[in-house]
Amino acid sequence: MKITTRAANNFTITDAIKEHIELKVGSLAKFLPADEELEARVNIKIYDVIQKVEVTLPGKQFILRAEEEHTDLYAAVDLVIDKLERQIRRHKTKANKKIKEREGIAEYFINLENGEKDVSNGVPFKSKEIFLKPMDVEEAIMQLDLLGHDFYVYFDMEINAVCIVYRRKDGQIGVIETNRE
Repeated sequence: MKITTRAANNFTITDAIKEHIELKVGSLAKFLPADEELEARVNIKIYDVIQKVEVTLPGKQFILRAEEEHTDLYAAVDLVIDKLERQIRRHKTKANKKIKEREGIAEYFINLENGEKDVSNGVPFKSKEIFLKPMDVEEAIMQLDLLGHDFYVYFDMEINAVCIVYRRKDGQIGVIETNRE
């Protein structure tokens, strides 16, 4: 597993911190597919006495992301790794349940490229290209929770349409179904 560490706010990453991060993030490899070359991105931000550690681990069938804040940088790293381990275990448990319920499991979409493109009036905007792979609502909600985002776009294999699951302001989950009429 390749580990990329970046620091913000004029903070220099010492060898001891880098070694600790590589040891802890590297320990996640035993939970992840061995045939896939993964790159973990670790971002460190320092705010007065609070240190924030964010780890993103994109894979072909999943994206794991967690962040933690603590007054001790080493403790923040440990906490974020614990959070990622819980996400992996939860993901595997749900995936194994799906496999038992039916033959195989629906594949997850992957973000291919992040880039900026210009619209006709010259204002840049962020653009992402995704592949929508078939899954059911439960799997889409699982991805929404794993990513920690407010919405998730997927192709619903039961109704054969593009759908969006989203987290409402009251904490509940909503689903938007599309049609072509």
